[in-house]
Amino acid sequence: MRTLHIFTALLFTSIFSTAQVLKSMPPGGNKKAITVEQIGITDVTIKYDRPGVKGREGKIYGTDIVHTGFVNPGFGTSKAAPWRAGANENTTIEFSTDVKIEGKDLPAGKYGFFIAYDANESILIFSKNSTSWGSYFYDDKEDALRVNIKPVALDKSIERLKYEFMGQTENSAVVALQWEKLSFPFKIEVDLVKTQLDNLRLALRNRDGFKWEVSEQAASLCLQNNTNLEEGLEWSNSAVSFDKNFTTLRTNAGLLEKLGKKEKADSTNKAAYAIGSMTELHQYGRMLINQKKSKEALEVFQINAKKNPKQFTTYAGLTRGYSAVGDYKTALVNAKAALALAPDDINKNSVKNMIDKLQKGQDVN
Repeated sequence: MRTLHIFTALLFTSIFSTAQVLKSMPPGGNKKAITVEQIGITDVTIKYDRPGVKGREGKIYGTDIVHTGFVNPGFGTSKAAPWRAGANENTTIEFSTDVKIEGKDLPAGKYGFFIAYDANESILIFSKNSTSWGSYFYDDKEDALRVNIKPVALDKSIERLKYEFMGQTENSAVVALQWEKLSFPFKIEVDLVKTQLDNLRLALRNRDGFKWEVSEQAASLCLQNNTNLEEGLEWSNSAVSFDKNFTTLRTNAGLLEKLGKKEKADSTNKAAYAIGSMTELHQYGRMLINQKKSKEALEVFQINAKKNPKQFTTYAGLTRGYSAVGDYKTALVNAKAALALAPDDINKNSVKNMIDKLQKGQDVN
């Protein structure tokens, strides 16, 4: 009999354990969703349940479904709860780095997301409590951030609530909760340079710290954005020590120049030009033209022509260099020389277009 009791107890324990791990549909026929997007290199993750309109058009907002402002839900500890911005448990939004919401700072982390609805101006709430059910336990003392936004009318009804990422740039996006005929948009911005540098600092403390390419990437980011120049020079020196090539030397020279160390920058530039390939020098010259540094670009094209005389690429470079400084006559001479050496129809047509512009007194760049 004792053995039977033990067996029965084990059987019930097994059934109970199995029941605990079974998944069920969300209450009310709502659908679970996860929306993940990157803004810059920042991951933004929104988890929510998607209620449906279900024939309730015009009866969603300002009703018991999405109440106005803060109300006593009649359950839990909250006496003044906003809308849960979804259904069932907390809607959550997580940021892998620090962000700005509507211009206001919000640290990296996971937040419960709520909306205090108002037809004219709604309050978006990011709460440090991301684990409760709905807004029954909402406490304004746990607010990390509040921002005000104006709901936007939609042309057509959205049956199931959703979060959309719109208007994306390299460092921002507008996220909007959309349901029925209303949208609740808010702008998320990231400091792309800062987040990239933070990420590179972590990488350089691991095995990537032994790769010149990663040190070069960090140094180049500082140079291009004119930020953290001393730190950038340290990374650049490390990259040069691993591999003294045209790229690492050029970045090093650029940082030295920005830090006012012109003599050392000039000598580093000369070292870079001495080992640079024809293609590297040509591409660098074109980059200088794009940066409106016409005189410097012509000097690079001239150095390239001395190192690699009578080549299509160097004639083409001289054409661009002289054109950039307004010497269309000399540019035309070099364009005709380039045309005679054009390796294929694509390059031949490109040079013909440059010749046509120069004959009209137009810059080819």
